[in-house]
Amino acid sequence: MDRDLTLEISGRAAADIAASVRALIERGALQPGQALPPVRTLADTLGVNRNTAVAAYRQLTQAGVVVTRGRGGTHVADRSAVPQEGFAADSVLRDVATGNPDPDLIPDPSRALAQVAGRPVLYGEPVIDPGLEQWAQSWMRSDLAPDQVRLTITSGAADAVERLLALALVRDDAVALEDPCFLTSIHTVRVGGYRAVPVPVDDEGMTVEGLRTALDQGVRAIVCTPRAQNPTGASLTEARAAELRAVLREHPYVLVIEDDHFSMLSRRPFHSLIGPDHRRWALVRSVSKFLGPDMCLAVTASDPDTAERLAMRLTPGTTWVSHLLQRLALALVTDPDVAAGIEAAGAHYAERNRAFAERLTALGVPAEASDGLNLWVALPVPARDVTEQLMRRGWLARPGDAFALADAPAARRLRLTVHDLGDADAERLAADIAGAVRAAGGRLVPAGMR
Repeated sequence: MDRDLTLEISGRAAADIAASVRALIERGALQPGQALPPVRTLADTLGVNRNTAVAAYRQLTQAGVVVTRGRGGTHVADRSAVPQEGFAADSVLRDVATGNPDPDLIPDPSRALAQVAGRPVLYGEPVIDPGLEQWAQSWMRSDLAPDQVRLTITSGAADAVERLLALALVRDDAVALEDPCFLTSIHTVRVGGYRAVPVPVDDEGMTVEGLRTALDQGVRAIVCTPRAQNPTGASLTEARAAELRAVLREHPYVLVIEDDHFSMLSRRPFHSLIGPDHRRWALVRSVSKFLGPDMCLAVTASDPDTAERLAMRLTPGTTWVSHLLQRLALALVTDPDVAAGIEAAGAHYAERNRAFAERLTALGVPAEASDGLNLWVALPVPARDVTEQLMRRGWLARPGDAFALADAPAARRLRLTVHDLGDADAERLAADIAGAVRAAGGRLVPAGMR
């Protein structure tokens, strides 16, 4: 034990030793990330059997108080918050880092609300509104290869992913995440105490070698965004999806979670990792991007066993998503005018992102628009240097390393939400980004050199 830290871990039983460590953490004597004594050192210092020290650390790990890093030892868990999507609070800067849909393109629910009130729903009744279930069966089944499909309704995609991981994993289990990764997925894995294994993403989606490596490391679950990946905008191609399914064929019981968050707005076809014989899987589609983030509802299609266990995860808490919300979602998605508006919104996001990428490229910062609400812009200098320069010009942008697990190139990426900018503001932002790159020591790329 390191006596220089003036820390005293005491106890003879595993529970007492664990309680002593927790007390030191709660008092601030042990800080997040700080290493605990090796098991043998702790056992020798306390005069207890090594297995007692192992059991104490296991209790702390299961409680999420500490994390184990193999040969790297045992450390106090890091409780620091992960950045989240949305507007930055209390900022006077123009925020182009929100990840939000355009509020003007979210359908007005006023007319539909008048249609959904009806007979009260009581305890013990079916948890899925029959009308929504019938519509969702058609929406989900057409994109799935497995024959047996069961539906579950949750309070949004993040709720579904959190519960799916909880039913499949215990603390310190490994889960494969895309790298760079959606902020909410990083947060969910960290809060759950799971071990994130990064899988690189390129223009065609998850890489085959990255997935193979993650499976070799013993991941028990995989979270994948099949299209409009956040932050990169990448979508699985048909060829890449087939290659990934071939790799997964040898691992049928690894839980595959597909978060198709941009479903109705996407300009790209849907290709799935889930093969016809995969045994543990879930496809999650939320309505938040096209009906609004406040419509906390997602449809999860899964194999029957996963559906049953997911339903069990719901019973101690929410039990079901409000039938009023379910009926409202159904009334909106089956309204022809709303459907036309969703289609127009998808085209709008694609066009505004394409136009902004062209503006940047013309100013010497080559950029391409893929799919989704955001742009993922490569820079010749560290993105944090550029974001600091942009702040001086009145803009709040998000550097790519906020989304990275191990992806070093993300540090030279900028994620921008620009689809709601008018032409004048878009021109000014593009010019300010080019100016920020120059001020940070980067060189712009003349048109003739591309």
